[in-house]
Amino acid sequence: MDIGIAVYSNCNGLTPQELGRAVEERGFESLFWTEHTHIPVHSRRPSGASTRGYAETVDPFVALAAVAAVTTTLTLGTAVCLVAQRDPITTAKEVASLDQLSGGRFQFGVGGGWNRMEMANHGTDPRTRMALLADRVRAMREIWTADEAEYHGEFVDFDPIWSWPKPAQKPHPPVLVGGNGPGTEDRVLDFGDAWLPQVDMMDVEELTRRAATLRARAADAGRGRVPITLFGVIPEGGPMPEPGRLDAYAKAGADRGLFTLQYRSADEALSTLDRWATLISR
Repeated sequence: MDIGIAVYSNCNGLTPQELGRAVEERGFESLFWTEHTHIPVHSRRPSGASTRGYAETVDPFVALAAVAAVTTTLTLGTAVCLVAQRDPITTAKEVASLDQLSGGRFQFGVGGGWNRMEMANHGTDPRTRMALLADRVRAMREIWTADEAEYHGEFVDFDPIWSWPKPAQKPHPPVLVGGNGPGTEDRVLDFGDAWLPQVDMMDVEELTRRAATLRARAADAGRGRVPITLFGVIPEGGPMPEPGRLDAYAKAGADRGLFTLQYRSADEALSTLDRWATLISR
């Protein structure tokens, strides 16, 4: 199982370039960036916790473009891009541009989001966000693969358009569908290429069962093996996993595990990466 880093909110003390170099130098396979365009002051997590920290998230495409410029092997990704809050034509251009500029190193993690007040400020109805997400990703796939892209869906509608550059990866960067809900596997098979679940929302037994079922369904549909990236294998500020935990995730079917990094200084970030890097050699 490959090991990557997911930046949870901000990067105090380190620029994205500095962080990207540090992650690559320590042998991590990937760096994924989370997204929130803003945070409504009165919003709260279901637990009642403050959402203030999410407001510090750097735009993922700006950050990852900076990282791409100073790294050579690091896989770059979003975990996740809130497509239900974005214009699909503009986002398709950003994805294609980043994939081109990085030499085909981008992976497009997408999700519907959880902050209903944030969605509402974008004009997104939370009740239909998953259908909106699906429609926008389908439209983007057309833009990436067709010289004269045309799409007529429930939420996205446009006549033939020109849009370059096209992605370096063919037919396009992998679309990793985030989520743990009961309909997530349907979305992966409908408009995605891989699954991006949050590991703290299911145990190893559930992961094993769902991974096997998803891949069996993909095979029945004539598709290849569906990759799985686990978000939050080490949660923000969490302890090192107990011995054998990473092996258990790999045996359950995970191809990549993302350790969630949130820090308040450069020293804290670098010491955390040093500690986590010891797991790669094992």
